[in-house]
Amino acid sequence: MLNIDDPKEVEKTPAIWRLGFRPFFLGGAALAMLYIPLWLVTWYIPEFSLFREQFWVRVVPLWWHPHELLFGFALAIVCGFLLTSVQTWTNQPSMKGWPLAFTFSCWLMARLLLLAPLDLPIWLPALFDTLFLGLTAVTLWRCIYKVKQWNNIGFPIMLMVAAVINLLSYYALSQRDFTLSHHIWQGMLWWLGLLITIVGGRVIPFFTAMRLKLTKPNPIILLERSLIALMILLVAQAITKQLPMAVEQGVLALAALLHLGRWIRWFPHKTLKEPLLWSLHCAYLFLPITLGLLAWNIDNENAYRQLLHLFAIGTMAGICLSMISRVSLGHTSRNIYLGPKMTLAFIAIPLAAIFRAIMPLLLPEYAQIWLWLAGSCWTLAFGMFVWWYVPILTQPRIDGRPG
Repeated sequence: MLNIDDPKEVEKTPAIWRLGFRPFFLGGAALAMLYIPLWLVTWYIPEFSLFREQFWVRVVPLWWHPHELLFGFALAIVCGFLLTSVQTWTNQPSMKGWPLAFTFSCWLMARLLLLAPLDLPIWLPALFDTLFLGLTAVTLWRCIYKVKQWNNIGFPIMLMVAAVINLLSYYALSQRDFTLSHHIWQGMLWWLGLLITIVGGRVIPFFTAMRLKLTKPNPIILLERSLIALMILLVAQAITKQLPMAVEQGVLALAALLHLGRWIRWFPHKTLKEPLLWSLHCAYLFLPITLGLLAWNIDNENAYRQLLHLFAIGTMAGICLSMISRVSLGHTSRNIYLGPKMTLAFIAIPLAAIFRAIMPLLLPEYAQIWLWLAGSCWTLAFGMFVWWYVPILTQPRIDGRPG
């Protein structure tokens, strides 16, 4: 990362508030580690649940679970990544110090207010969630606009779209419209799929070529634009349900084929000796697999809902875990390929995806066992990250530079 700060000023800032990846990666991973076992206990052993009866009435756990995994966990990782990357892209100072602490506090307050056993209005956590996303988007916009880097202007726009979708999800909760909520969760999953399509298309082949000393394959412009258009269409379709089922099936199938063809060009078979590489490729592979299985099961609502978890865990969580492991090392001046041993964590995520999405369809009589196995793998993966990376994220860079 470029040294664009005054070290004398940066040294006065506690390490955790020196750049966005630090609090948001740690907060997002801790949420992931805690919320899945909390959810499983609440669902299957309610007498031991930390949720009081008032929570079930006010927030409704069936809304809380997907909302917090998407807007709590995933968007914390996304915002931490973007707030860090925009400084590298633009050579402009990103959010740090008290503005970063305030933005992170908004994210945290939204999470705590949803859990609070108090009769609080729903608009209160919605306000803090909107501040968190809005402040992040404004920071990205400021950095990008100053250097007129228009190829990255889509990221703050996407965050503002996410803020609007999030407000819509709070509206659905207030109206107890859980059909709308389900459409929103699908829409946000494909919003994340769109983001992974854009960012993954940049970083996965770049990281692979750089580490393996290969020539990075040039992107095929028509392929790249087609994939972005298809993913945007899936976001809109998930929320509005305007396309006929046959058309949606065609979009899913075409997107699956194009994503698979794109992935094959990135030399995935040559990455098997590097966990920080194969974990990215494995996570991306779950995207075309999910799209293809959804197209095949387009008229099976139960299978369709189950299979969405294949993307949510295999791709979304897999990309998040691999990227935060890598970025946390690189931006604290550590050797990326000599960091904590995360191989077991990277294996646990695809196992969790299979246990959660595939096994209940194949052997539904053991559904509860599969869910507990999936939750155990998930918790192990993010628990390992928290265990190994707390000292990395809370201490200054080892080279003494800012960030």
